[in-house]
Amino acid sequence: MEYLSGINAVTIIFAALCVFAIGYRFYGLFIARKVLNLNDARPTPAVKYADGHDYIQTNKFVLFGHHFAAIAAAGPLLGPVLAAQFGYMPGMLWILIGCVLAGGVHDMVVLFCSVRHRGQSLAYIASQEIDKTTGAVAAWAVLAILILTLAGLSIAVVNAMHNSLWSTYTVAATIPIAIIMGLYMQIWRKGDVLGASIIGVILLALCLLSGPVVAAHPEIFGWLDIDKKSMSILIPIYGFIASVLPVWLLLLPRDYLSTFLKVGTILALAIGIIFVMPHFNMPPFTKFIEGGGPIVGGPVVPFIFITIACGALSGFHATIGTGTTPKMIGQEHDVLFVGYGAMLLEGFVAIMALIAACVLIPADYFAINSPEQAFNALGMKVQELPVLEQEVRENLMHRPGGSVSLAVGMAHIFSRIPFMQHLMAYWYHFAIMFEAVFILSAVDAGTRVGRFFLQEMLGKISPRWGDKNWWPSVFVTSFIFTGAWGYLVYSGDISNIWPLFGISNQLLASVTLLIGTTVLLRMNKGGYALMTGIPGVFMTIITFWAGIWLILYQYIPNDKYLLVFLSLLVMVMMLFVIFGTIRRWCVLLEEHGIVKDSYGDEFKEIVPE
Repeated sequence: MEYLSGINAVTIIFAALCVFAIGYRFYGLFIARKVLNLNDARPTPAVKYADGHDYIQTNKFVLFGHHFAAIAAAGPLLGPVLAAQFGYMPGMLWILIGCVLAGGVHDMVVLFCSVRHRGQSLAYIASQEIDKTTGAVAAWAVLAILILTLAGLSIAVVNAMHNSLWSTYTVAATIPIAIIMGLYMQIWRKGDVLGASIIGVILLALCLLSGPVVAAHPEIFGWLDIDKKSMSILIPIYGFIASVLPVWLLLLPRDYLSTFLKVGTILALAIGIIFVMPHFNMPPFTKFIEGGGPIVGGPVVPFIFITIACGALSGFHATIGTGTTPKMIGQEHDVLFVGYGAMLLEGFVAIMALIAACVLIPADYFAINSPEQAFNALGMKVQELPVLEQEVRENLMHRPGGSVSLAVGMAHIFSRIPFMQHLMAYWYHFAIMFEAVFILSAVDAGTRVGRFFLQEMLGKISPRWGDKNWWPSVFVTSFIFTGAWGYLVYSGDISNIWPLFGISNQLLASVTLLIGTTVLLRMNKGGYALMTGIPGVFMTIITFWAGIWLILYQYIPNDKYLLVFLSLLVMVMMLFVIFGTIRRWCVLLEEHGIVKDSYGDEFKEIVPE
């Protein structure tokens, strides 16, 4: 295979910014105004049910930071890196098109639906908009997917932080910094977002600058050199604490704080790319688009849509959009900025990750991301990798998963800036820490959302257990849910079923879009329902295609019958929800009567909140 220098990375950045700006200004705004009829006169759950714990009216910029931090986990970073196996063109097109027409729509519509349903979960929305049985099945399906997701994300954090003084110190320091910010905004200087932001940025900068000093003195800070098993216990403990504390004390300010780091790093990477102006070494398409690749075994279609999830479309976002965020929306128009806007920013993160992977020499890229046997079968020879290993002082060969190659790519770009050449090791370890913070923020919010799910389900048996302010329910459900994914993290078994996450995640996204279509039909928006219906049906077909391919060509031939069972279980549960949704469509399409609510909006039916 012959690899030629490709398009300049700056061109990709400029194109992405233009596409996302146009998408927000025209498509997102059109959906907000004409399709959803966002109305600030309607009090949101944060106003109607304010309790100072979960339901709390929040500044839209702070909430944007929390929402972005919660949804932007490993997906927008690692997915595009792994998808670079197919070349840069498939991933770039799916990120740009999918983010504007599918992911942004998905996130905004599901957030809107939850705001109109007391900030409740996707399963609750399904039970109200479709039927109780469909909602119950959706609840179990979403809960299973959420456990798989958090376990997989947490393992990524454990792998990035264990036995690393610098990374552990920097990530851990964001916790007390966030608590200081939360106390400042809620108690000391209530509502002073600017002051809290300044405090957070200064403390975070000091934390980052002191990282190398901590790493250089293990005799003092050796207690932060935590082994893998211990870290596997500490991460779930942190998740439990984050899920039971008031949202304003830790989760919200920590996610807001980490957003500074995330956005700042991505912007710095964009500026570095513009300054360095690197060319893509990866071609637009590789021979692996037909399948048989060392990283992703299947063909580019359907697996490009599964490999790149969070950067273009992700069902995990539905758990956040119906979890913590809708309980903090201050007014309905914030749904556009928080829901659609955060998804576009995540798409830009995915573009940056794709660039970082594609500027590497292809042979070096495959050497990092492929197992030794698979790489040897390619017949390639590494070029710059031995030098890179010396510069970062780490062994980089055969470290699949995407995180290492992303960190190398980012460090490679930063180190080419004048006066930065000798800081390659610093930038590499900073990038690893940056990825860990990205993922841990999703663990924060995801664990809290899982607790909400369990409380809702137990509340159907005993209303007392559904009370989100009753401390016994809060502690018990948090312990059960955290224990479920924490056990998988500690045992490491989740690594054997990680491929299932991609299928489950996109299947949840497709079902969420179909439920959103149901809501639009009930709102008498039949002509606009195609905006969610088309991407929903498309992703349903694509995801089932990928799931069946994995079962027939990867799981069964390798005797992975547990994965076969889990794949079929998730697909059958989701299929049940899909059939229930289609039945509801048929009923709504047959209805021609129109009723108006107290705000003058037209509906085919009015359902309880």
